[in-house]
Amino acid sequence: MKKRAIVSWSSGKDSTLTLCRLLEDDRYQVVGLYTTYVAGTVPFQATPINVVKAQAESIGLPLVLIELNEVFPPNDVYQKRVVEDIRSSGLNVDAVAFGDMFCNGIEEYRRSYIEPQGWECVFPLLGEGSEMLANDIIASGIKTTLSTVDTSQLDGRFLGWDYNANLLAELPNGCDLCGEDGEFHTIVTDAPCFQYPLDIEITGFQREGRFHHLSYHLVR
Repeated sequence: MKKRAIVSWSSGKDSTLTLCRLLEDDRYQVVGLYTTYVAGTVPFQATPINVVKAQAESIGLPLVLIELNEVFPPNDVYQKRVVEDIRSSGLNVDAVAFGDMFCNGIEEYRRSYIEPQGWECVFPLLGEGSEMLANDIIASGIKTTLSTVDTSQLDGRFLGWDYNANLLAELPNGCDLCGEDGEFHTIVTDAPCFQYPLDIEITGFQREGRFHHLSYHLVR
């Protein structure tokens, strides 16, 4: 029997590739997505919640929205809220999937609060090289754009660039090709798991401070 999995959904390329892989894995049945957010946006990606909802609608899966009071709540507060909101969502869950790529202790942290619930932790991308994953993201047809750039690590000129072979070729030495050191974050507008692409219109660039963000809205 397939395990019923919910995917931690950031709105970006990593969670999208995670979902795509799980949908092709005979061991799992994806039953939903969950997203944590603060003040109407997904932290780091700076994705408005209405865009996250539109992604879930295109994918055709229920979305569990988990509101937090701050970007970095205490670990026990974060863990309790995530577990409680998944349990109260009405979804019958056997596994929780994450898009983490690096073996940097994050796996042990996730397991510490997920496995005591009787749920399996699933990491479809963990331990694979960034170059392999970057090429897989592009080859699979995931359409995504750099929505946030940490200018302490990467030139802000890359904000708004599409994530493609041209971008990978232009990224400087030392920059992780998947942005896994926090250099950049992305917003996905189309993927094999989408029933239709999202139509977003870029309206500007917020270039104040260390983190530069893309401003955009859904075209109705």
